[in-house]
Amino acid sequence: MRESPEQPDRREGDRYRSVCRIARVSRSDDMGLWRVRNISDKGMMLAADVELAGGEAVEIALSESTVISGRIVWADKGRCGIAFDQPIDAAAVLAALAQEQQAEGYRALRLPIEIEALVLFRNDARPIDLVDISQSGAGFVYDSKLDTGTEIDLLLPGDDQKRPALVRWSKGNRGGLWFRRPLDRTELESVARFRS
Repeated sequence: MRESPEQPDRREGDRYRSVCRIARVSRSDDMGLWRVRNISDKGMMLAADVELAGGEAVEIALSESTVISGRIVWADKGRCGIAFDQPIDAAAVLAALAQEQQAEGYRALRLPIEIEALVLFRNDARPIDLVDISQSGAGFVYDSKLDTGTEIDLLLPGDDQKRPALVRWSKGNRGGLWFRRPLDRTELESVARFRS
């Protein structure tokens, strides 16, 4: 499905480089945070080390308010090409994203999840339900109140590494955690890994 090096590049329009841009990519059976390598009016290249199939439909959230749909047209060595269902004005989209990112209250993309993790205290470990996760934190529901400022260690499903975290906010049994060391984006390329 990938063009060989001898074939001409058939993409039309300028390619806009997008440095350090992360997208939330949704597929029929999974969701994850993937790196945007470049973008044009008609498509984009993404990087993620997950199994992909040509023709697969995807929904790409560049922010909570900018979502583009398309299809995978090629996949090779941790990268894939996406053809958008409808052309966009890539320069205008990138400019709007830059403004949005500088606005007060901006939040990095989060992955909605429903998983049970473990919250580790000095002498105890108890289940905690995570409702969303990003590289820098997670939203939770807990069976009792965790006070703002409480330091915990979090153990994610299928993980043997303790993640030091701070309760950033808390209201009733809901709250938000801030990870003292951000998760690597590659750990969040597929939320399916948390379900296995």
